[in-house]
Amino acid sequence: MTNSNILYQHGTLALLVPGLLEGTLSMQELLQHGDTGIGTGEGLDGELIILDGTPYQVDSKGNVNVVDGSFTLPFANSHFAAYNPLTTVEDVKREELKDIVAKKVQSANTFYSIKVKGTFKNITTRAVQKSTEPYATLAKTAENQSIFTRKSVEGTLLSYYSPQIFDGAAVGGFHSHFMSDEHDFGGHILDFASVTGEVTFQQFDSLEQHLPVDNPAYMTHDFSNDDVLGEIHKAES
Repeated sequence: MTNSNILYQHGTLALLVPGLLEGTLSMQELLQHGDTGIGTGEGLDGELIILDGTPYQVDSKGNVNVVDGSFTLPFANSHFAAYNPLTTVEDVKREELKDIVAKKVQSANTFYSIKVKGTFKNITTRAVQKSTEPYATLAKTAENQSIFTRKSVEGTLLSYYSPQIFDGAAVGGFHSHFMSDEHDFGGHILDFASVTGEVTFQQFDSLEQHLPVDNPAYMTHDFSNDDVLGEIHKAES
């Protein structure tokens, strides 16, 4: 029996900062904890979005690939979808959308997800090129990213909201990925001019945080000298 009140998270965004980019969880394992989610592959190999149990990867060339169960990830979120209608929006800017959602859900201090299905105008996404060992820092690796744009595209925005008190484990605020209905465009959302569509909402009362305890590099790393919050905010903005 699945529990839709649990948000599962493997790894932390903080571990990406010093370059702990080894894949420490397989997609097969991740899907045991949800049919919906986001993440990145080993070496920051593209941007992942899971919709209706299907894991899509947007790679640095803009290709959309369905990955298999052996695909590994250093960081990911997943949950079992049980979204409820929240509102409809028409030509709403990105920051306006955030404000509308925040005022309606009144959930600043707990995790939740929103899903927006509709038409997005002047949307910009990105995907990072896969790196190999020895891994560089998050900031250095993220320099090798590709930017993609569409003037108008129909698709799904999947976003997780994390409370500020968890900033570092996740990114405080919204972390959003996108997939077009045609499955030919997507990635980590950098910006969009406006959206018209249906907004749905799902709140979580539990965070299941899974850490890569079998990874020696993670277990022995000293994070005290890393600019965790600064680098996360820079990379995720």
